[in-house]
Amino acid sequence: MDIINRYRCFDGEQQFYRHTSQVTGVPMQFGLYLPPQALAGQACPLVMFLAGLTCNEETFAIKAHAQQTAATLGLILLTPDTSPRGEAVAVGDYWDIGQGAGFYLDATQAPWQPHFQMERYLLNELLPQVRQQHAVTSISIMGHSMGGHGALTLGLRHSQQFAALSAIAPICAPMDCPWGQKAFRHYLGDDQAQWADHDATRLISQPGKAGQFDLILIDQGRQDQFLGDGSADKPHQLLPERFEQACQQAGQPLILRWHAGYDHGYYFIQSVITDHLYFHHQRHMQQCAAT
Repeated sequence: MDIINRYRCFDGEQQFYRHTSQVTGVPMQFGLYLPPQALAGQACPLVMFLAGLTCNEETFAIKAHAQQTAATLGLILLTPDTSPRGEAVAVGDYWDIGQGAGFYLDATQAPWQPHFQMERYLLNELLPQVRQQHAVTSISIMGHSMGGHGALTLGLRHSQQFAALSAIAPICAPMDCPWGQKAFRHYLGDDQAQWADHDATRLISQPGKAGQFDLILIDQGRQDQFLGDGSADKPHQLLPERFEQACQQAGQPLILRWHAGYDHGYYFIQSVITDHLYFHHQRHMQQCAAT
């Protein structure tokens, strides 16, 4: 791993790295916030945050204002890029597909398959490499928008790896919204069974998926422009109520908090990020106490 930049921040350090990925076949970049406890050599919990469409490894680190709370709680923050990038990587026809829009899955279709292997990259390569470099007690996962979709699906598909799961304004039912349908068609082809394996609302209904987490936390702004009205110009993209209904039917405890006046952007994330980090910290501590 090559460090690109490092910045002192609340007595910790915000770092940005580049490394060669064997999984994606191209160099990948990520951000890592080390709280003062980690800099002092203490083993700390790690929260991986997955960002949304058009974002990169810097977006959350710069815009979310999460480092102060992370420093207080002793949390490492890991912020991967949202897709492979570079001249050798396929480019989509619009901002919601291709570079900057990896959807946190492993593509099976050309021209995406050679590089767009985000699920394997995150779980089998990036997290193990970070754990080799830093003392990590446990890992949890959260995300926003497309990254909220990624957090929910990766969390439900690989719950044994994560102490906690939360999301902010996530894409909850991608099989039923234009963003998800476009991404799945491009990356996975027409196999609806594969689509369902990457749709949080369908996943929670599968045997054994409910109850893997004691509680899932989702925050959603009521003025989010991507809630839509169902029209062609403003389609429903997020559909949190479908995930809520599926959780109720499956017996999965969920808190879905609605916030009047908030839209889809990072001012909303700033407003709820402290609650999410405390939520994760509590579950990290519970897991440590249990072991």
